[in-house]
Amino acid sequence: MTDKYARHNSPFHRILPVLQLFLALCWGLDGQAQFRPHQELGDLFKAVQVAPVFPDSKTFPDCVPRSAPAEILRAYAQEKDKPGFDLKAFVLRHFELPPTPGNDYQADTSQPVTDHIQALWPVLTRQPQQQKGSLLALPHAYVVPGGRFREIYYWDSYFTMLGLQESQQTQLIQNMVDNFAFLIETVGHIPNGNRTYYVSRSQPPFFALMLRVLAQQKGQQILSTYAPALEKEYAFWMDGAQNLTAQKPAFRRVVLLPDGNVLNRYWDDDPSPRPEAYKEDLEVARASGRNPEEVFRNIRAAAESGWDFSSRWFLDGKSLESIRTTELVPVDLNALLYHVEVLLADMAHLRQDKDQERAYRAKAEKRKKALLAYCWNPTEQFFFDYDFVRQKLSTHPTLAAVTPLFFCMATKAQARGVARKLERDFLRQGGLPATLVASGQQWDAPNGWAPLQWMSIQGLKAYGQNKLASTIAWNWVNQNLQVYKQTGKLTEKYNVEKPATQGGGGEYPNQDGFGWTNGVLLKLIKQQQRK
Repeated sequence: MTDKYARHNSPFHRILPVLQLFLALCWGLDGQAQFRPHQELGDLFKAVQVAPVFPDSKTFPDCVPRSAPAEILRAYAQEKDKPGFDLKAFVLRHFELPPTPGNDYQADTSQPVTDHIQALWPVLTRQPQQQKGSLLALPHAYVVPGGRFREIYYWDSYFTMLGLQESQQTQLIQNMVDNFAFLIETVGHIPNGNRTYYVSRSQPPFFALMLRVLAQQKGQQILSTYAPALEKEYAFWMDGAQNLTAQKPAFRRVVLLPDGNVLNRYWDDDPSPRPEAYKEDLEVARASGRNPEEVFRNIRAAAESGWDFSSRWFLDGKSLESIRTTELVPVDLNALLYHVEVLLADMAHLRQDKDQERAYRAKAEKRKKALLAYCWNPTEQFFFDYDFVRQKLSTHPTLAAVTPLFFCMATKAQARGVARKLERDFLRQGGLPATLVASGQQWDAPNGWAPLQWMSIQGLKAYGQNKLASTIAWNWVNQNLQVYKQTGKLTEKYNVEKPATQGGGGEYPNQDGFGWTNGVLLKLIKQQQRK
Protein backbone atom coordinates (compact mmCIF):
# COMPACT_ATOMS: atom_id res chain seq x y z
CA MET A 1 0.00 0.00 0.00
CA THR A 2 1.45 3.38 -1.01
CA ASP A 3 1.96 6.36 1.29
CA LYS A 4 -1.10 8.16 -0.07
CA TYR A 5 -3.27 5.63 1.74
CA ALA A 6 -1.44 5.95 5.06
CA ARG A 7 -0.76 9.67 5.48
CA HIS A 8 -2.73 12.82 6.01
CA ASN A 9 -2.50 16.46 5.01
CA SER A 10 -2.09 17.97 8.46
CA PRO A 11 1.17 17.35 10.38
CA PHE A 12 -0.75 17.98 13.61
CA HIS A 13 -3.22 15.23 12.76
CA ARG A 14 -0.36 12.87 12.08
CA ILE A 15 1.23 13.42 15.47
CA LEU A 16 -1.93 13.79 17.60
CA PRO A 17 -2.86 10.07 17.71
CA VAL A 18 0.73 9.17 18.57
CA LEU A 19 0.80 11.79 21.34
CA GLN A 20 -2.51 10.58 22.75
CA LEU A 21 -1.29 6.99 22.64
CA PHE A 22 1.99 7.92 24.35
CA LEU A 23 0.20 9.68 27.19
CA ALA A 24 -2.29 6.85 27.62
CA LEU A 25 0.47 4.29 27.75
CA CYS A 26 2.82 6.24 29.99
CA TRP A 27 0.25 6.87 32.68
CA GLY A 28 -2.29 4.58 34.16
CA LEU A 29 -5.94 5.44 34.36
CA ASP A 30 -5.49 6.61 37.96
CA GLY A 31 -2.47 8.78 37.12
CA GLN A 32 0.15 6.23 38.11
CA ALA A 33 2.95 5.19 35.80
CA GLN A 34 1.77 2.28 33.66
CA PHE A 35 3.89 -0.75 32.74
CA ARG A 36 4.49 -1.21 29.01
CA PRO A 37 6.42 -4.49 28.75
CA HIS A 38 7.06 -4.31 25.00
CA GLN A 39 8.66 -0.87 25.36
CA GLU A 40 10.21 -0.88 28.82
CA LEU A 41 11.87 -4.28 28.69
CA GLY A 42 13.73 -3.70 25.41
CA ASP A 43 16.06 -6.53 24.41
CA LEU A 44 14.84 -8.72 27.28
CA PHE A 45 11.30 -8.62 25.93
CA LYS A 46 12.49 -9.56 22.45
CA ALA A 47 14.69 -12.37 23.75
CA VAL A 48 11.91 -13.91 25.85
CA GLN A 49 9.38 -13.77 23.02
CA VAL A 50 11.67 -14.97 20.25
CA ALA A 51 13.15 -17.87 22.28
CA PRO A 52 10.25 -18.46 23.13
CA VAL A 53 10.36 -18.89 26.90
CA PHE A 54 6.61 -19.59 27.10
CA PRO A 55 4.47 -21.64 24.69
CA ASP A 56 1.85 -18.86 24.61
CA SER A 57 3.26 -15.49 23.51
CA LYS A 58 0.63 -13.69 25.59
CA THR A 59 2.10 -15.00 28.86
CA PHE A 60 5.11 -12.71 29.15
CA PRO A 61 3.28 -9.42 28.36
CA ASP A 62 0.85 -10.38 31.16
CA CYS A 63 3.63 -11.03 33.70
CA VAL A 64 4.07 -8.59 36.58
CA PRO A 65 7.63 -7.34 37.29
CA ARG A 66 8.79 -7.91 40.86
CA SER A 67 10.93 -4.77 40.75
CA ALA A 68 11.34 -1.69 38.55
CA PRO A 69 11.85 -2.59 34.86
CA ALA A 70 15.07 -0.58 34.77
CA GLU A 71 16.49 -2.68 37.62
CA ILE A 72 15.51 -5.89 35.86
CA LEU A 73 17.19 -4.72 32.66
CA ARG A 74 20.39 -3.89 34.54
CA ALA A 75 20.41 -7.39 36.03
CA TYR A 76 19.77 -8.87 32.60
CA ALA A 77 22.66 -6.92 31.06
CA GLN A 78 24.98 -8.17 33.80
CA GLU A 79 23.93 -11.84 33.60
CA LYS A 80 22.93 -12.63 30.02
CA ASP A 81 26.43 -13.30 28.66
CA LYS A 82 27.62 -15.41 31.59
CA PRO A 83 28.15 -19.13 30.97
CA GLY A 84 25.09 -21.22 31.78
CA PHE A 85 22.70 -18.27 31.79
CA ASP A 86 19.13 -19.58 31.91
CA LEU A 87 16.69 -17.08 30.41
CA LYS A 88 13.58 -18.81 31.73
CA ALA A 89 15.00 -19.04 35.26
CA PHE A 90 15.84 -15.34 35.07
CA VAL A 91 12.28 -14.48 34.06
CA LEU A 92 10.76 -16.61 36.81
CA ARG A 93 13.01 -14.91 39.34
CA HIS A 94 12.13 -11.38 38.28
CA PHE A 95 8.48 -11.69 37.23
CA GLU A 96 5.23 -12.93 38.69
CA LEU A 97 3.47 -15.18 36.19
CA PRO A 98 -0.17 -14.51 35.33
CA PRO A 99 -2.78 -16.97 36.58
CA THR A 100 -2.74 -20.13 34.50
CA PRO A 101 -6.04 -20.96 32.81
CA GLY A 102 -7.00 -23.90 34.94
CA ASN A 103 -9.63 -26.45 35.70
CA ASP A 104 -10.53 -25.08 39.10
CA TYR A 105 -14.18 -24.98 38.08
CA GLN A 106 -15.73 -28.40 37.49
CA ALA A 107 -19.07 -28.54 35.72
CA ASP A 108 -21.82 -30.91 36.71
CA THR A 109 -23.09 -32.02 33.30
CA SER A 110 -26.17 -33.59 34.88
CA GLN A 111 -27.40 -30.03 35.47
CA PRO A 112 -29.04 -28.00 32.68
CA VAL A 113 -26.59 -25.88 30.73
CA THR A 114 -28.53 -22.79 31.81
CA ASP A 115 -27.62 -23.54 35.43
CA HIS A 116 -24.01 -24.05 34.38
CA ILE A 117 -23.96 -20.59 32.76
CA GLN A 118 -25.51 -18.98 35.83
CA ALA A 119 -22.80 -20.56 37.97
CA LEU A 120 -20.08 -19.35 35.59
CA TRP A 121 -20.86 -15.62 35.84
CA PRO A 122 -19.11 -15.18 39.21
CA VAL A 123 -16.22 -17.36 38.02
CA LEU A 124 -15.66 -15.06 35.04
CA THR A 125 -16.25 -11.83 36.97
CA ARG A 126 -13.26 -9.70 38.00
CA GLN A 127 -13.48 -7.09 40.73
CA PRO A 128 -11.90 -3.62 40.53
CA GLN A 129 -8.24 -3.80 41.44
CA GLN A 130 -5.08 -1.74 41.51
CA GLN A 131 -3.08 -1.52 38.33
CA LYS A 132 -0.81 -4.53 38.08
CA GLY A 133 1.66 -5.08 35.30
CA SER A 134 0.22 -4.30 31.88
CA LEU A 135 -3.39 -4.50 33.12
CA LEU A 136 -5.35 -1.24 32.99
CA ALA A 137 -7.38 -0.91 36.17
CA LEU A 138 -11.12 -0.37 35.78
CA PRO A 139 -13.45 1.21 38.36
CA HIS A 140 -16.14 -1.47 38.32
CA ALA A 141 -16.53 -5.23 38.16
CA TYR A 142 -16.49 -6.86 34.72
CA VAL A 143 -16.75 -10.23 32.99
CA VAL A 144 -13.77 -11.69 31.13
CA PRO A 145 -14.11 -14.22 28.29
CA GLY A 146 -12.12 -16.93 30.08
CA GLY A 147 -9.04 -19.06 29.49
CA ARG A 148 -6.00 -17.03 28.38
CA PHE A 149 -8.22 -13.97 28.08
CA ARG A 150 -7.82 -12.59 31.60
CA GLU A 151 -9.01 -9.05 30.86
CA ILE A 152 -12.11 -7.38 29.46
CA TYR A 153 -12.54 -7.47 25.67
CA TYR A 154 -14.54 -4.90 23.80
CA TRP A 155 -16.84 -6.62 21.35
CA ASP A 156 -17.00 -9.86 23.35
CA SER A 157 -18.70 -7.93 26.14
CA TYR A 158 -21.85 -7.09 24.17
CA PHE A 159 -22.62 -10.75 23.53
CA THR A 160 -21.78 -11.59 27.13
CA MET A 161 -24.30 -8.92 28.19
CA LEU A 162 -27.06 -10.72 26.28
CA GLY A 163 -26.68 -13.56 28.77
CA LEU A 164 -26.30 -11.24 31.73
CA GLN A 165 -29.58 -9.65 30.68
CA GLU A 166 -31.31 -13.04 30.77
CA SER A 167 -29.73 -13.65 34.18
CA GLN A 168 -31.11 -10.34 35.49
CA GLN A 169 -27.56 -9.13 36.17
CA THR A 170 -28.47 -5.53 35.46
CA GLN A 171 -25.92 -4.06 37.85
CA LEU A 172 -23.11 -5.99 36.19
CA ILE A 173 -24.26 -4.73 32.78
CA GLN A 174 -24.27 -1.19 34.21
CA ASN A 175 -20.78 -1.73 35.63
CA MET A 176 -19.39 -2.89 32.30
CA VAL A 177 -21.00 -0.02 30.40
CA ASP A 178 -19.52 2.39 32.92
CA ASN A 179 -16.10 0.78 32.52
CA PHE A 180 -16.25 1.31 28.77
CA ALA A 181 -17.39 4.91 29.21
CA PHE A 182 -14.44 5.34 31.58
CA LEU A 183 -12.04 3.98 28.97
CA ILE A 184 -13.44 6.32 26.33
CA GLU A 185 -12.94 9.26 28.66
CA THR A 186 -9.42 8.33 29.79
CA VAL A 187 -7.91 6.64 26.73
CA GLY A 188 -9.95 8.38 24.03
CA HIS A 189 -11.54 5.18 22.75
CA ILE A 190 -12.34 1.65 23.90
CA PRO A 191 -9.18 -0.44 23.47
CA ASN A 192 -9.15 -4.01 22.21
CA GLY A 193 -8.84 -4.96 25.90
CA ASN A 194 -7.69 -3.36 29.14
CA ARG A 195 -3.97 -3.97 28.62
CA THR A 196 -1.34 -1.37 27.77
CA TYR A 197 -0.35 -3.36 24.70
CA TYR A 198 -3.93 -3.12 23.34
CA VAL A 199 -4.31 0.66 23.57
CA SER A 200 -3.23 1.42 20.00
CA ARG A 201 -6.34 -0.23 18.57
CA SER A 202 -10.01 -0.71 19.31
CA GLN A 203 -12.44 -3.48 18.30
CA PRO A 204 -15.78 -3.47 16.43
CA PRO A 205 -17.80 -0.58 17.94
CA PHE A 206 -20.47 -2.38 19.94
CA PHE A 207 -20.72 0.22 22.72
CA ALA A 208 -23.91 1.65 21.20
CA LEU A 209 -25.51 -1.81 21.26
CA MET A 210 -24.50 -2.24 24.90
CA LEU A 211 -26.33 1.00 25.64
CA ARG A 212 -29.45 -0.43 23.96
CA VAL A 213 -29.27 -3.43 26.31
CA LEU A 214 -28.90 -1.18 29.34
CA ALA A 215 -31.80 0.99 28.17
CA GLN A 216 -33.99 -2.12 27.87
CA GLN A 217 -33.28 -2.76 31.55
CA LYS A 218 -33.42 0.79 32.89
CA GLY A 219 -35.46 2.83 30.42
CA GLN A 220 -34.63 4.95 27.39
CA GLN A 221 -33.80 8.08 29.39
CA ILE A 222 -30.57 6.49 30.61
CA LEU A 223 -29.21 6.84 27.08
CA SER A 224 -28.75 10.58 27.59
CA THR A 225 -26.19 9.87 30.31
CA TYR A 226 -23.87 8.22 27.80
CA ALA A 227 -24.24 10.62 24.86
CA PRO A 228 -20.87 12.36 25.51
CA ALA A 229 -19.05 9.00 25.65
CA LEU A 230 -20.65 7.74 22.44
CA GLU A 231 -19.93 11.03 20.68
CA LYS A 232 -16.28 10.75 21.70
CA GLU A 233 -16.05 7.19 20.44
CA TYR A 234 -17.63 8.22 17.16
CA ALA A 235 -15.07 11.03 16.83
CA PHE A 236 -12.30 8.46 17.30
CA TRP A 237 -13.57 6.37 14.39
CA MET A 238 -14.14 9.44 12.19
CA ASP A 239 -10.87 11.23 12.99
CA GLY A 240 -9.53 13.04 9.91
CA ALA A 241 -12.62 12.54 7.74
CA GLN A 242 -12.99 16.25 7.02
CA ASN A 243 -9.47 16.52 5.57
CA LEU A 244 -9.44 13.61 3.13
CA THR A 245 -8.69 14.42 -0.52
CA ALA A 246 -8.44 12.52 -3.79
CA GLN A 247 -4.65 12.64 -3.38
CA LYS A 248 -4.80 11.53 0.28
CA PRO A 249 -7.96 9.38 0.35
CA ALA A 250 -7.31 7.45 3.58
CA PHE A 251 -6.23 8.35 7.08
CA ARG A 252 -6.39 6.16 10.15
CA ARG A 253 -9.89 4.65 10.09
CA VAL A 254 -11.56 6.79 7.39
CA VAL A 255 -11.59 6.34 3.62
CA LEU A 256 -12.73 8.76 0.91
CA LEU A 257 -14.48 6.88 -1.89
CA PRO A 258 -14.57 7.97 -5.55
CA ASP A 259 -18.08 9.46 -5.27
CA GLY A 260 -17.13 11.63 -2.26
CA ASN A 261 -18.64 9.41 0.42
CA VAL A 262 -16.59 8.55 3.51
CA LEU A 263 -16.68 5.05 4.94
CA ASN A 264 -14.45 3.34 7.50
CA ARG A 265 -11.77 0.68 7.76
CA TYR A 266 -9.89 -1.08 10.53
CA TRP A 267 -6.50 0.28 11.56
CA ASP A 268 -3.86 0.35 14.29
CA ASP A 269 -1.65 3.29 15.14
CA ASP A 270 1.40 1.11 15.85
CA PRO A 271 3.18 -0.60 12.91
CA SER A 272 5.19 -3.07 14.98
CA PRO A 273 4.78 -6.73 15.98
CA ARG A 274 1.98 -7.33 18.47
CA PRO A 275 3.57 -7.85 21.91
CA GLU A 276 1.20 -10.72 22.63
CA ALA A 277 2.19 -12.47 19.37
CA TYR A 278 5.67 -11.05 18.83
CA LYS A 279 7.45 -14.07 17.38
CA GLU A 280 4.47 -15.07 15.24
CA ASP A 281 4.26 -11.62 13.65
CA LEU A 282 7.99 -11.51 12.94
CA GLU A 283 7.75 -14.87 11.21
CA VAL A 284 4.80 -13.80 9.06
CA ALA A 285 6.53 -10.59 8.01
CA ARG A 286 9.73 -12.45 7.17
CA ALA A 287 7.88 -15.08 5.12
CA SER A 288 5.86 -12.46 3.25
CA GLY A 289 8.85 -10.68 1.70
CA ARG A 290 6.93 -7.42 2.15
CA ASN A 291 7.72 -4.26 4.07
CA PRO A 292 7.53 -5.49 7.69
CA GLU A 293 5.72 -2.37 8.96
CA GLU A 294 3.05 -2.83 6.29
CA VAL A 295 2.53 -6.44 7.39
CA PHE A 296 2.45 -5.57 11.10
CA ARG A 297 -0.06 -2.77 10.51
CA ASN A 298 -2.39 -5.07 8.58
CA ILE A 299 -2.08 -7.84 11.18
CA ARG A 300 -2.96 -5.36 13.93
CA ALA A 301 -5.87 -3.98 11.91
CA ALA A 302 -7.23 -7.51 11.61
CA ALA A 303 -6.91 -7.80 15.39
CA GLU A 304 -8.99 -4.62 15.67
CA SER A 305 -11.63 -6.24 13.46
CA GLY A 306 -11.98 -9.13 15.92
CA TRP A 307 -11.54 -11.53 12.97
CA ASP A 308 -7.93 -12.42 13.73
CA PHE A 309 -7.34 -14.13 11.45
CA SER A 310 -9.41 -14.92 8.38
CA SER A 311 -9.02 -15.41 4.64
CA ARG A 312 -11.39 -12.45 4.50
CA TRP A 313 -8.33 -10.18 4.88
CA PHE A 314 -5.95 -12.08 2.57
CA LEU A 315 -5.30 -10.81 -0.95
CA ASP A 316 -4.78 -14.36 -2.22
CA GLY A 317 -7.65 -15.68 -0.08
CA LYS A 318 -5.52 -18.30 1.64
CA SER A 319 -2.28 -17.07 3.24
CA LEU A 320 -1.68 -14.73 6.17
CA GLU A 321 1.42 -13.40 4.39
CA SER A 322 -0.88 -11.64 1.88
CA ILE A 323 -2.89 -9.82 4.56
CA ARG A 324 -4.24 -6.42 3.45
CA THR A 325 -6.88 -5.50 6.07
CA THR A 326 -6.33 -1.74 5.79
CA GLU A 327 -7.18 -1.79 2.07
CA LEU A 328 -10.73 -2.96 2.69
CA VAL A 329 -13.93 -1.15 3.64
CA PRO A 330 -15.58 -3.81 5.85
CA VAL A 331 -19.31 -4.42 5.70
CA ASP A 332 -19.68 -5.07 9.43
CA LEU A 333 -17.71 -2.05 10.65
CA ASN A 334 -19.77 0.34 8.55
CA ALA A 335 -23.04 -1.29 9.57
CA LEU A 336 -22.00 -0.86 13.22
CA LEU A 337 -21.12 2.80 12.67
CA TYR A 338 -24.47 3.31 10.95
CA HIS A 339 -26.07 2.14 14.19
CA VAL A 340 -23.84 4.50 16.20
CA GLU A 341 -25.10 7.39 14.06
CA VAL A 342 -28.73 6.27 14.51
CA LEU A 343 -28.32 6.04 18.29
CA LEU A 344 -26.65 9.46 18.45
CA ALA A 345 -29.68 10.80 16.58
CA ASP A 346 -31.99 9.05 19.07
CA MET A 347 -30.03 10.58 21.95
CA ALA A 348 -30.37 14.04 20.40
CA HIS A 349 -34.11 13.42 20.10
CA LEU A 350 -34.32 12.57 23.80
CA ARG A 351 -32.73 15.91 24.71
CA GLN A 352 -34.86 17.68 22.08
CA ASP A 353 -31.87 18.86 20.07
CA LYS A 354 -33.48 18.88 16.63
CA ASP A 355 -30.43 20.16 14.77
CA GLN A 356 -28.20 17.40 16.11
CA GLU A 357 -30.86 14.80 15.48
CA ARG A 358 -31.21 15.87 11.84
CA ALA A 359 -27.44 15.93 11.39
CA TYR A 360 -26.90 12.41 12.71
CA ARG A 361 -29.87 10.96 10.83
CA ALA A 362 -28.48 12.47 7.65
CA LYS A 363 -25.07 10.91 8.37
CA ALA A 364 -26.68 7.53 8.98
CA GLU A 365 -28.72 7.70 5.78
CA LYS A 366 -25.68 8.74 3.77
CA ARG A 367 -23.63 5.85 5.18
CA LYS A 368 -26.42 3.39 4.49
CA LYS A 369 -26.68 4.44 0.84
CA ALA A 370 -22.90 4.26 0.43
CA LEU A 371 -22.67 0.81 2.01
CA LEU A 372 -25.47 -0.55 -0.17
CA ALA A 373 -23.81 0.97 -3.24
CA TYR A 374 -20.26 -0.20 -2.59
CA CYS A 375 -20.68 -3.48 -0.70
CA TRP A 376 -23.59 -5.16 -2.50
CA ASN A 377 -22.83 -7.61 -5.30
CA PRO A 378 -26.00 -7.90 -7.42
CA THR A 379 -24.70 -10.96 -9.26
CA GLU A 380 -23.90 -12.90 -6.10
CA GLN A 381 -26.85 -11.34 -4.24
CA PHE A 382 -24.62 -10.96 -1.20
CA PHE A 383 -22.70 -8.28 0.70
CA PHE A 384 -18.91 -8.17 0.41
CA ASP A 385 -16.11 -5.96 1.73
CA TYR A 386 -15.00 -3.28 -0.72
CA ASP A 387 -11.34 -3.06 -1.79
CA PHE A 388 -10.91 0.70 -2.09
CA VAL A 389 -7.29 0.46 -3.32
CA ARG A 390 -8.23 -1.69 -6.32
CA GLN A 391 -11.73 -0.17 -6.48
CA LYS A 392 -13.56 -3.47 -6.62
CA LEU A 393 -15.47 -5.81 -4.36
CA SER A 394 -13.76 -8.60 -2.49
CA THR A 395 -14.62 -12.03 -3.84
CA HIS A 396 -14.50 -13.77 -0.43
CA PRO A 397 -18.01 -14.37 0.99
CA THR A 398 -18.15 -14.13 4.79
CA LEU A 399 -20.77 -13.91 7.53
CA ALA A 400 -20.03 -10.19 7.81
CA ALA A 401 -22.70 -10.02 5.11
CA VAL A 402 -25.45 -10.46 7.71
CA THR A 403 -24.77 -7.15 9.50
CA PRO A 404 -26.81 -4.99 7.08
CA LEU A 405 -29.73 -7.29 7.92
CA PHE A 406 -29.00 -7.16 11.65
CA PHE A 407 -29.24 -3.35 11.54
CA CYS A 408 -32.16 -3.35 9.04
CA MET A 409 -30.17 -1.50 6.38
CA ALA A 410 -30.77 -3.96 3.53
CA THR A 411 -33.72 -3.94 1.17
CA LYS A 412 -36.16 -6.84 1.34
CA ALA A 413 -34.79 -8.18 -1.95
CA GLN A 414 -31.22 -8.01 -0.65
CA ALA A 415 -32.24 -9.82 2.53
CA ARG A 416 -33.80 -12.60 0.45
CA GLY A 417 -30.57 -12.90 -1.54
CA VAL A 418 -28.45 -13.12 1.61
CA ALA A 419 -30.82 -15.72 3.08
CA ARG A 420 -30.62 -17.86 -0.05
CA LYS A 421 -26.83 -17.86 -0.03
CA LEU A 422 -26.67 -18.63 3.68
CA GLU A 423 -28.99 -21.59 3.25
CA ARG A 424 -27.32 -22.85 0.07
CA ASP A 425 -23.62 -22.31 0.89
CA PHE A 426 -23.14 -21.70 4.62
CA LEU A 427 -25.66 -23.80 6.53
CA ARG A 428 -24.08 -26.72 8.40
CA GLN A 429 -25.35 -29.20 11.00
CA GLY A 430 -23.70 -27.17 13.77
CA GLY A 431 -24.52 -23.65 12.56
CA LEU A 432 -22.77 -21.29 10.15
CA PRO A 433 -19.01 -21.14 9.48
CA ALA A 434 -17.41 -17.68 9.42
CA THR A 435 -16.32 -18.18 5.80
CA LEU A 436 -16.34 -20.91 3.17
CA VAL A 437 -12.53 -21.25 3.09
CA ALA A 438 -10.61 -23.80 5.17
CA SER A 439 -7.36 -21.87 5.56
CA GLY A 440 -6.35 -23.15 9.00
CA GLN A 441 -7.13 -19.72 10.49
CA GLN A 442 -9.66 -19.63 13.30
CA TRP A 443 -12.08 -17.19 11.61
CA ASP A 444 -12.51 -19.51 8.64
CA ALA A 445 -14.31 -22.77 7.94
CA PRO A 446 -15.10 -25.03 9.65
CA ASN A 447 -15.30 -22.75 12.70
CA GLY A 448 -18.52 -21.15 13.86
CA TRP A 449 -18.63 -18.32 16.41
CA ALA A 450 -21.39 -17.23 18.77
CA PRO A 451 -21.48 -13.54 17.72
CA LEU A 452 -21.86 -14.42 14.05
CA GLN A 453 -24.66 -16.91 14.78
CA TRP A 454 -26.50 -14.31 16.84
CA MET A 455 -26.30 -11.58 14.21
CA SER A 456 -27.27 -14.01 11.47
CA ILE A 457 -30.28 -15.31 13.37
CA GLN A 458 -31.53 -11.87 14.40
CA GLY A 459 -30.85 -10.35 10.99
CA LEU A 460 -32.86 -13.07 9.26
CA LYS A 461 -35.72 -12.68 11.75
CA ALA A 462 -35.85 -8.95 11.05
CA TYR A 463 -36.75 -9.74 7.43
CA GLY A 464 -39.20 -12.55 8.12
CA GLN A 465 -36.76 -15.37 7.31
CA ASN A 466 -37.91 -17.17 10.44
CA LYS A 467 -37.60 -20.78 9.28
CA LEU A 468 -33.92 -20.40 8.34
CA ALA A 469 -33.24 -18.38 11.50
CA SER A 470 -34.78 -21.14 13.63
CA THR A 471 -32.76 -23.83 11.85
CA ILE A 472 -29.49 -21.99 12.46
CA ALA A 473 -30.42 -21.38 16.10
CA TRP A 474 -31.31 -25.03 16.67
CA ASN A 475 -28.16 -26.29 14.95
CA TRP A 476 -25.95 -23.96 16.97
CA VAL A 477 -27.60 -24.65 20.33
CA ASN A 478 -27.45 -28.37 19.71
CA GLN A 479 -23.74 -28.19 18.88
CA ASN A 480 -23.05 -26.24 22.08
CA LEU A 481 -25.04 -28.73 24.15
CA GLN A 482 -23.36 -31.80 22.66
CA VAL A 483 -19.87 -30.45 23.44
CA TYR A 484 -21.02 -29.44 26.92
CA LYS A 485 -22.37 -32.92 27.66
CA GLN A 486 -19.11 -34.52 26.51
CA THR A 487 -16.66 -32.12 28.15
CA GLY A 488 -18.49 -29.96 30.70
CA LYS A 489 -17.26 -26.89 28.79
CA LEU A 490 -18.61 -24.06 26.70
CA THR A 491 -15.85 -23.04 24.33
CA GLU A 492 -14.77 -20.04 22.30
CA LYS A 493 -15.63 -21.57 18.92
CA TYR A 494 -17.02 -24.77 17.40
CA ASN A 495 -16.44 -26.90 14.34
CA VAL A 496 -19.89 -26.59 12.76
CA GLU A 497 -19.20 -29.31 10.19
CA LYS A 498 -18.82 -32.17 12.68
CA PRO A 499 -21.24 -33.03 15.48
CA ALA A 500 -20.10 -32.48 19.07
CA THR A 501 -16.78 -30.99 17.94
CA GLN A 502 -14.92 -27.95 19.24
CA GLY A 503 -13.26 -25.45 16.94
CA GLY A 504 -9.55 -25.18 16.21
CA GLY A 505 -6.92 -23.44 14.11
CA GLY A 506 -5.27 -20.08 14.60
CA GLU A 507 -2.54 -18.92 16.95
CA TYR A 508 -3.67 -20.57 20.18
CA PRO A 509 -5.75 -23.55 21.40
CA ASN A 510 -9.52 -23.26 21.70
CA GLN A 511 -10.41 -21.58 25.00
CA ASP A 512 -13.16 -22.51 27.42
CA GLY A 513 -15.23 -20.26 29.64
CA PHE A 514 -16.51 -18.62 27.47
CA GLY A 515 -18.14 -15.22 27.76
CA TRP A 516 -19.84 -14.69 24.44
CA THR A 517 -20.70 -18.35 23.94
CA ASN A 518 -22.43 -18.33 27.34
CA GLY A 519 -24.29 -15.12 26.58
CA VAL A 520 -25.61 -16.10 23.15
CA LEU A 521 -26.48 -19.67 24.17
CA LEU A 522 -28.45 -18.54 27.22
CA LYS A 523 -30.26 -15.88 25.18
CA LEU A 524 -31.23 -18.35 22.45
CA ILE A 525 -32.45 -20.97 24.93
CA LYS A 526 -34.53 -18.42 26.84
CA GLN A 527 -36.01 -17.07 23.60
CA GLN A 528 -37.05 -20.58 22.65
CA GLN A 529 -38.58 -21.19 26.08
CA ARG A 530 -40.67 -18.01 25.79
CA LYS A 531 -42.27 -19.13 22.52
